[in-house]
Amino acid sequence: MEVLPKAIYYQRPAEVALYERYFAKAQSIPVSEALVARAYTEACTFGLAALDALHLTFAKAGGAEEFITTENPTQPLFRVTGIVIKPLILPA
Repeated sequence: MEVLPKAIYYQRPAEVALYERYFAKAQSIPVSEALVARAYTEACTFGLAALDALHLTFAKAGGAEEFITTENPTQPLFRVTGIVIKPLILPA
């Protein structure tokens, strides 16, 4: 929901195709009050935006070993511990 609409809006077909292939294989994690509470704690601990905290918390809950993002490595997302954060560098 966060990255695909932007790629569609800016008419970047290669990026859209990449996200569609990736998300077709993604595991779905059910939302629970406990996970949202954990995301809130992560947000407060690392200075994260709400969606970043939710994404990372759900990735960890799903057993992900790494989290790939289009965020700049200077963003608070890269402070998070317990999972490897990797930037996805896309061609301009």
